[in-house]
Amino acid sequence: MCPDKVGFEESLAKQVVSSEKCVGCGACVVVCPFGCLEYVEEKPRLVKECKLCGLCAKSCPRYEWTLGKAQVFVYGRERKPEEDFGVYRRIAVAQATDSRILGVRQDGGVATALLLYAMEKGLIDGAIVSGSDPAKPFYPVAKLVTSAEGILAAAGTKYFCSPNILPLIDVVAQKKQNVALVGTPCKIHAVRSMQMAGMKKPTAPLKFLIGLMCSECFTYNGLMCEHIQKKLGINLADIRKMNIKGKMLITTDAGVTPIPLAEIKQYTRKSCSICQDFSSELADISVGGLGLDGWTFTIIRTERGEELFSAAEKAGYLITKPLEEGSFAMGLLTKLSKKKRERPALAPVAAK
Repeated sequence: MCPDKVGFEESLAKQVVSSEKCVGCGACVVVCPFGCLEYVEEKPRLVKECKLCGLCAKSCPRYEWTLGKAQVFVYGRERKPEEDFGVYRRIAVAQATDSRILGVRQDGGVATALLLYAMEKGLIDGAIVSGSDPAKPFYPVAKLVTSAEGILAAAGTKYFCSPNILPLIDVVAQKKQNVALVGTPCKIHAVRSMQMAGMKKPTAPLKFLIGLMCSECFTYNGLMCEHIQKKLGINLADIRKMNIKGKMLITTDAGVTPIPLAEIKQYTRKSCSICQDFSSELADISVGGLGLDGWTFTIIRTERGEELFSAAEKAGYLITKPLEEGSFAMGLLTKLSKKKRERPALAPVAAK
């Protein structure tokens, strides 16, 4: 186990950041009580003398982290070998019904529908989402939104690193009591890591964790600037949507440009190479496209997640359809989950 008084330089700087294992979540910046860290270029940086409190190491999902331990924390047990994509209570193929969502959705719009329902029914007073940088199309900007308009503006997938833990600083500053967070598996891991360490101040307001299924994310300069803009000649400002359905599909007003995944693999962030969680196994609800056309494959995992999903469905924010046995989507989920589990696990850090 990591020592209580380990400093940033000897723990995260050496074992996580310099070795390119950092997922860019921002958890260490959030929990530092002395303001020693700032978030720069998708990673933490020490800006003044570390006080050796050890909280940054305890919050990090890449330092002394094991998925099995977190599963026990969330579900009271580790997943069984036959549970290929983790513990769950229900599976649904779902779609949003709100016309506002249907115009901006990535697939079925389930994550946006759940946030809208929770916001409009008073279950949450804020949501942490990934907006977009107006100067850099599809570059994610993690933010706390407090309105339906803010939720809708953040709809759609950005395939790049988004520090969705950082807005917890705003959650605490604005004294929000009930917040939902949307994030990739590594960001959900960060929340669970903070919760397991007993960091109640930043995590107590988090009522719902909506996890995004994720194989990997890419470097913005590599994929967007070097490949899509320079090599393919697509103006980034003209892109209306990006999606992955066996290939990366770039939609502009002129049509859809498919890019083989083998071509863009070179732009994968190195920190993704050791992630073993495809389907956000520690979220309350996990969502992903999985080859579905206009629908979202949804995995309801916790009691809290089931209550939210069922209430939104009952209120008409979502419609569902039966999942066919042996469906392509289920097969793809199983395949991608197993493939990611085969990646090398995070090596343990020896205590000093």
